[in-house]
Amino acid sequence: MNALSPQRHRLAIEVVFDLVCPWCFIGTRRLRRALRARPEIATELIWRPFLLNPEQPPAREPFARRPGQADRTRRLHATLTEMGRAEGVPFRFDLIHRTPPSVDAHRLVRLAARRGAAEEVVDRLFVAHFAEGADIADHATLAGIAADAGLERAATRRFLAGEQEMEAVQSENLRAHRLGINGVPCFVIAGRHAIAGAQEPEVLQRLLDVALTEFV
Repeated sequence: MNALSPQRHRLAIEVVFDLVCPWCFIGTRRLRRALRARPEIATELIWRPFLLNPEQPPAREPFARRPGQADRTRRLHATLTEMGRAEGVPFRFDLIHRTPPSVDAHRLVRLAARRGAAEEVVDRLFVAHFAEGADIADHATLAGIAADAGLERAATRRFLAGEQEMEAVQSENLRAHRLGINGVPCFVIAGRHAIAGAQEPEVLQRLLDVALTEFV
């Protein structure tokens, strides 16, 4: 290594998110865009589960079908669809017939993290749910997503059939609430700089710069 070259500091970025949250899909895409604009910054993404509906039954109806909410939901979907286009997020809310529980999908993300494939699996899960209307609570669907990211399909099915990482997901969700996080996405940089919401890439870049000053 060139002794005259500046030392690169690896920033840990904790992404607190849920896989059935459309704002999280947009927010993670914006984070990726912010990081591409700052290639000189070495980062480590740590994916933290946040369960928006921890007691959610598998057959819950979509929000859009609840009485009196159809117009509000259509307006929200139109806003999200427009915002998503700028990030290459192809929302197809018409294909989503139910909101699946996300615990097993978060378990899969933790499995993928062991293989260095968490970021790809997270994005594939978002695309499957929001662009394809796939059921990301279904183990066959999850195993297929894992296989597309390079994980072994049969091993993934065995993992999902057990209880591995279930307690960790529930524990991290509880930890996020205890820390006062009540909305996602939430990005925590270097363990101390936090910002919530699907922030613009420029905002995230400024927060990265603030965190970097601590290493100077």
